[in-house]
Amino acid sequence: MAAGQSDSGAFLAVERSVSGKRWRARLEDERGALALAQQLEISEILARVLAARGIAAEDADGFLNPTLRDALPDPSRLRDMDKAAACLAEAIRAGDKIAVFGDYDVDGATSGALLLRFLEAVGSSGSYYIPDRGREGYGPNAPALLSLAEQGVRLVVTVDCGIAAFEPLQAAAEAGLSVIVVDHHIAEPRLPAATAIVNPNRLDDDSGLGQLAAVGVTFLLLVALNRTLREAGHYAAGAEPDLLGLLDLVALGTVCDVVPLTGLNRALTVQGLKVMARRGNIGLAALSDSAGLKEAPNAYHAGYVLGPRVNAGGRVGESSLGIRLLTAADGEAAEAIAAHLGELNKERQAIEADVLDAAMAQIEARGETPAPILIAAGAGWHAGVVGIVASRLKERYSRPAIVIAVAGGEGKASCRSVAGVDIGAAVTAARQAGLLLSGGGHAMAAGFTVAEEGLAALGDFLMQRLAPLAEAARQAASLGIDGALNVEGATLELVEELARAGPFGAGNSEPRMVITASRIVSASVVGNGHVRCILAGATGKRLTAIAFRAAGEELGHMLLSASQGPLHVAGNLRLNRWRGRVDVQLIIQDAAPARATDSP
Repeated sequence: MAAGQSDSGAFLAVERSVSGKRWRARLEDERGALALAQQLEISEILARVLAARGIAAEDADGFLNPTLRDALPDPSRLRDMDKAAACLAEAIRAGDKIAVFGDYDVDGATSGALLLRFLEAVGSSGSYYIPDRGREGYGPNAPALLSLAEQGVRLVVTVDCGIAAFEPLQAAAEAGLSVIVVDHHIAEPRLPAATAIVNPNRLDDDSGLGQLAAVGVTFLLLVALNRTLREAGHYAAGAEPDLLGLLDLVALGTVCDVVPLTGLNRALTVQGLKVMARRGNIGLAALSDSAGLKEAPNAYHAGYVLGPRVNAGGRVGESSLGIRLLTAADGEAAEAIAAHLGELNKERQAIEADVLDAAMAQIEARGETPAPILIAAGAGWHAGVVGIVASRLKERYSRPAIVIAVAGGEGKASCRSVAGVDIGAAVTAARQAGLLLSGGGHAMAAGFTVAEEGLAALGDFLMQRLAPLAEAARQAASLGIDGALNVEGATLELVEELARAGPFGAGNSEPRMVITASRIVSASVVGNGHVRCILAGATGKRLTAIAFRAAGEELGHMLLSASQGPLHVAGNLRLNRWRGRVDVQLIIQDAAPARATDSP
């Protein structure tokens, strides 16, 4: 039986927490953890975290100290990779004009910046085109591609888009424009017209690299391209580009696209964060300064501090601001763009709050119990925030969420899902059924455009296809717990030890601990609906804690209740740096009353 697990199998006997989840121990085999601790000479708590994530003793050192030397595959494993590298190398050596056509999110911006910085390093002429989210929508469009051809562009490389752009790429081919597609979204059996299509998620690709973000695929393309140029003698008179120096962009895009931080993604992120800490990218350094980041960045900073600011341009401002920042060569220009993105991010937050309120009102007006699939649509909603709002709804209701901004007779939507419900496959099926104008995505996130008159039929289709899966996922909802400790055990040393298992994200979840039988000394609402608490242990030692966006929810009510008895409080332990001090803080995710028989 796992430590902290009751006879019923629930961790600390919590069958139903305040958020409606059953707590379960992530670690099922205590013996495996003990063996890891002994063989690797690491602490028992770190061994438990590794064992709970399926890390065997023979793989543990590679997990804790990942290197690209061990993790980087031969790029030629990817279908069409050699063809793409040869085409790009030929264009570079011929002096042809090359354009990058990117997506407006972080993965697209980092992928585009990665390729442009490489082209600059090898003396090639590279430009970019980022479509306007509201006017043009996602992915390549024929007018933009034909405009590039008229400007003398001979080769276009799409990054983080293109796999479903059948009509636009056909128009480009007919105009004599060569296109290389670099993407990672789910592909159909039919592929668009292109010179090469590099996508580990095309159905005939057997590379096993389908978990890569687009920026990871782009990095492998540069590895292959660099090799091709070397073999062609391109570097006979000069040094090769520093590919490892570009890993800061790879880490940012990988974390922000929420792909699993395991295997190659983990190595790219670990090494990329080290590069980011050196502040060699002028744009990223300016963004860090604008955000007030004073410490070496980790995955949290990439995903929740830097990423939203890069995204802000594509959401509520100019779509090209992100790639302009990440390719900036002038410090003052980078500072101006970073400051502008900071202001746009504040604007995005205000717009997001308004749309979220409206979407929640729609959902709750339909009944006390939300539907298995949440669908909210509104005229005038800003298309740039529907993805974030869908994420908020998914988090709040633990259900797949689809949010649609309706304007000009069309609805532009973003979808976010839960484990066990493949939203990307459902969107692809809807497009194949003729219910969408365009669409695609991943298992956990997708997007589409639909004619306004088709909203009802689409809703019926998605509900019928996904509701049983969503209901099964909801019934099985649980909260994985890595360990239990009292307030006194929440030390700086513990947090630093747990951090050795990072970076944390999708596929490598941050350790979740329970502070047992703690008393709430004080609690108040701060900021934008957050609940800040002080927890006290049996000896009177205190621990600061915060539950983000919990005000108005059951979790917030429980924390704010002055008469509430001792609680088991679950969350992530992190370092909190403030005015030169470093303390431990608990990021609260769930809570449950502590029974008198529960032991700390």
